[in-house]
Order: sequence, then structure tokens, then C-alpha cells
Amino acid sequence: MKTRIVLTLIVAAALGGCGGAASGGTTVVAGFYPLAFAAERIGGDEIDVRNLTPPGVEPHDLELSGSDIRTIADADLVLYLGQDFQPALEDAIDSTSAQAVDLLGSDEAKDPHVWLDPIRYAAIAERIGEELNRRPEAARFAARLRALDREFRRGLTNCERHEIVTSHAAFGYLAERYGLEQVAITGIAPEAEPTPRELENVVHEVQAVGATTVFSEALVSPRLAETVAREVGAKTAVLDPLEGLTESDVKAGEDYFSVMRANLAALRKALGCR
Repeated sequence: MKTRIVLTLIVAAALGGCGGAASGGTTVVAGFYPLAFAAERIGGDEIDVRNLTPPGVEPHDLELSGSDIRTIADADLVLYLGQDFQPALEDAIDSTSAQAVDLLGSDEAKDPHVWLDPIRYAAIAERIGEELNRRPEAARFAARLRALDREFRRGLTNCERHEIVTSHAAFGYLAERYGLEQVAITGIAPEAEPTPRELENVVHEVQAVGATTVFSEALVSPRLAETVAREVGAKTAVLDPLEGLTESDVKAGEDYFSVMRANLAALRKALGCR
């Protein structure tokens, strides 16, 4: 309740200084990187896209300033994933008259990591294209995602192992799409801490499936992954859930497609694929 009261005061102060939307083209606010990336590629130069989550920041932990709330209120369109994936953003949307679209399907409520499945991400892209009246551009972007899906299918067809051990349960849709099994150290939220008993159970499960690699990720401490790997005598590697790019990724010109292909290479190595 305290958080919502504070947010209400911030919203009131932020909107008190608003003079309407900024002049120019269509403005789109995206909650985090995958939605911003799709909107940029689909909208092109005529769409001004603002990603609320800065590079290197976990989107679950997003905090909003007064200027962020003004940006949300003034935007022509706000793209987000609901079900408390980014609670601060949902509160801001509820507290303003923002024109917002929740891109999370009802069947995806328990796991918001839909963008890690290229086919589900393609469906989101097509929805964004409809909202922006850019259907041909969205179709081209979705075609690239379906081509990526074919790369994953070919790359993960003949593998010695099928279990991926991950630091948090972000890869369920990816695992389901390509016939893999996810063994997660923590749940959907990356900041969750397993109890000693839960950690012991994970160690036993990893030993039982014979996994040789435990995956950590870029925006979260690798401590738990390293602990499990040490206990079972496995290696560690990075499997990026693409909730955001790091600052080094941005400087290197990385994007969704390059990071997903790096994920594919890491999976192939860990699973002994031919």
C-alpha cells in the first residue's frame, strides 16, 4: 500500500506539469528490451520508441521517475507484459490515462518469458504491427523470427543430452519448443533465493540427469549457478534470457538475433549436439 501511495503522489506531481504529448511522430513506450526492439524494427524512422529499462538493469526491478511517468502518460502507445512482470510500470499505467497494450496472452500468465520462443515472439510482433498500422513491416520481422526458429530446430535436433540447467526458470517456452527439459535453480523471478533444501534437491536432479553445464545469465549474479556447478562437478556458461542488453552488448552492436544465436551455440556445446 505504501508503494502505491508514493506512486500516486509521483504521478500527480508528474502530470501536473504536463502540457500534452510532445509534437512530432508517433511515440511508443516499451517496458523493456524485446518489446522496444520489435517496435523499433517494425516502426522504422516514423516511430519514436523509448525503452523504459536502461541497459544492464533487470526489468523486474524497474523503478520509475516522475519524467518516466510523464513519458508513459504522453505516449501514443505503451507496450508491456502484464501479470506483475514489471509492477511499477503496471501501477503507472493504472494511475494515468496511458494508451497501453498488454502483450502477454492469457495462457502465458504464469511465465512471461515469451520472447525466448521465436514463434511466440513473432505473434507479439504481428500484434505490435497491428497496433502501429505497420502490418507489412511486422510480417517481415516475424519472417526473420521464423527463420531463427528453423535455425534452432536444426541446431538442437541431434543432441546427447536434453536437460538445460538454468539459474532461473526463464527458458520454459524455449525448452518446450525444441524438445528440451529445463532444470531451474530458482523460479520465474530471478531474485528469488532457494532454501537449502530446494538447492539440495536441484543438485540431486542435476546429478541424476547427468548435465555437464550449469547456465548463469548476464544481468543476475552467477553465485547460485557456480555453487550448483561446483557441487556436481559441472562447467558454467552463459545463457542469456534477453530481458535486456548489457552496456557492453550495446557498445558491441549486439541485438536480439545475435544474442539468440549465441544462446544456440551455448546450448549446442552444453548438450553435445552434432
